[in-house]
Amino acid sequence: MEQHDTWNASMDNTLIDRLKQIPELSQATRIEPIMKGYSTDTKFKMFVPGQGHVLVRVYDIAEDWMKKREYQYLQSMQQLGVQCPATLGTGRLNEKNGYMILSYIEGEDASERLPQLNEQQQWAVGFEAGAQLQLIHQLPMEEQIESWYIRKSTKHQRYVERYKQCPIVMKKDHVILTFIADHLGWMKNRPDGFQHDDFHPSNLVVKQDKLVGVIDFNRYDQGDPIHEFLKLGLFASEISIPYSIGQIQGYFDGNEPDELFWRLYSLYTAMALVSSVVWIRQVKPEETLEMMTKIEHGREDHDDFRSLIPRWYTLNR
Repeated sequence: MEQHDTWNASMDNTLIDRLKQIPELSQATRIEPIMKGYSTDTKFKMFVPGQGHVLVRVYDIAEDWMKKREYQYLQSMQQLGVQCPATLGTGRLNEKNGYMILSYIEGEDASERLPQLNEQQQWAVGFEAGAQLQLIHQLPMEEQIESWYIRKSTKHQRYVERYKQCPIVMKKDHVILTFIADHLGWMKNRPDGFQHDDFHPSNLVVKQDKLVGVIDFNRYDQGDPIHEFLKLGLFASEISIPYSIGQIQGYFDGNEPDELFWRLYSLYTAMALVSSVVWIRQVKPEETLEMMTKIEHGREDHDDFRSLIPRWYTLNR
């Protein structure tokens, strides 16, 4: 994940003074800003005597409803046995901001630690990550007015229209767009459950070479659980193929996924290639070349989507 260059000491010292008026943080010391990630939240790591480190997220009050739901979802995740941050407090900080206090999971970013482990250890971290993802998907959600198929198809079409206006395009994009258009029906009648929606090694914490936490639920969404796996092709497999294989097998209790899984995985991957071009141009245009390289690898992994199973999975079995 990239560093934000938005740290302003004078502005945030005022913010810190305000945070220390919160009873749970009144004794906090060793306050460190966290600049990592794409979130718009302002984040701090604080040490509270008798409690240890906590994570404080300050957010725009316009997001209050979404943040309250995130807080409730984290509480439910704890009850399900998910290794995620514990909820320690939330409230209004001032007229413009709300705050959320969570436990801080000590350890290393899995994306940084995995390459240092042997292949069996990488696979084991992935296997546990898959088991955690399976738990996450057990959280019950309210039924939506529109089906997942309608919501996702509509969203994809918006991305296609914006993609066609982009100055940079994918190689053989007509093949990718045709594959998607021909197989949208695969999404019909799919489960419509909770999604972490950013599940990949940079949002996993490893300690003593074992998975100890899943973090950053702030992009949560609702939809087909299989949609979560598209991050494997775009991000995880280039960090660790054994991890990526392990995540799939852990999700399915040590068994191999069926053809339906691979059909949906390939469809969601193809759709993600299109949306990624639009997203990177809008959010991080300076990283366009890096993203286009990932997209090209995704296309090649599926042999222009003639293969539903990516080559990183089949060549490492």
